[in-house]
Amino acid sequence: MKNILITGITGYIGGTIARKLLDKNYKVTGLIRNETHAKELEAAGIETIVGSIHDEAVLQSAISGADAVIHNADSADDAYAADSIVSILKGSGKTFIFTSGSAIFGGKENGEKNDYVFTEDIPLQPRLEMASRVLINQHILQSAAQDIRSIVIVPTMVYGKGLGIKKDSIQLPALISFSKEKGFGAYFGKGENIWSNVHIEDLADLYILALENAKAGSLYYAENGSSNIKNLAERISERYQLQPAQSVTIQEAVNTFGPAGGYFGFASNSLCSSDKARTELGWKPKHHSIEHYI
Repeated sequence: MKNILITGITGYIGGTIARKLLDKNYKVTGLIRNETHAKELEAAGIETIVGSIHDEAVLQSAISGADAVIHNADSADDAYAADSIVSILKGSGKTFIFTSGSAIFGGKENGEKNDYVFTEDIPLQPRLEMASRVLINQHILQSAAQDIRSIVIVPTMVYGKGLGIKKDSIQLPALISFSKEKGFGAYFGKGENIWSNVHIEDLADLYILALENAKAGSLYYAENGSSNIKNLAERISERYQLQPAQSVTIQEAVNTFGPAGGYFGFASNSLCSSDKARTELGWKPKHHSIEHYI
């Protein structure tokens, strides 16, 4: 298993996984929307295929030459692409690693604390807003019965510098940018809601361990530490010499980041354990504190 197809390879997670795979002498191909980054990727040793993730002919051709597919391209909410990949892989015995997102744990707590820790063996009863993500994950995992080595990885709040074209994550940079605009480290409501987090390089290492060792139908949560949003806001105030951290309304979070970002990305809890990845795959993350990277 040496030929790996990555969707979302110009993104933060996909690009870092690609770099790590190249360092281990895997052959990496990226499915990209257009040729904007083609030369840059090819200079790094990555072959490229230009086309849409929703063009099944393009997908079929790309997957035919791959031993494994790692899907990162806007994947958590895109049931169409997920189902197309499963349909193409059916009966092939090939590996399919799907990237989900830990907002599935959110209870729309509006900045209130909930320190319940999810593990992979706890059945999820997601809120309506996140139900489709859980259904997509279940569909991927159940495809193991169709001779697909299917694996779902659920990253938490990811931080650190990416190794690919995109260097920065989404949540923390967005909170920093918003705070700079306000002139103070911003949190929402009480800001006591907790998010697990994981460094981008540790996360990429987990993908490779899963690629090499995970059983079909495996689900892994990815975290190595946690922080509440108020603590992040206070650290932002210190780091960028802003006014002391202050609360902002949930509505302003929704107005700025959209309903999913406001209610779930910054005002819900997302707390989980990655003991399963440590035990089954021997994952040993090295980075322990998101607050040191602000």
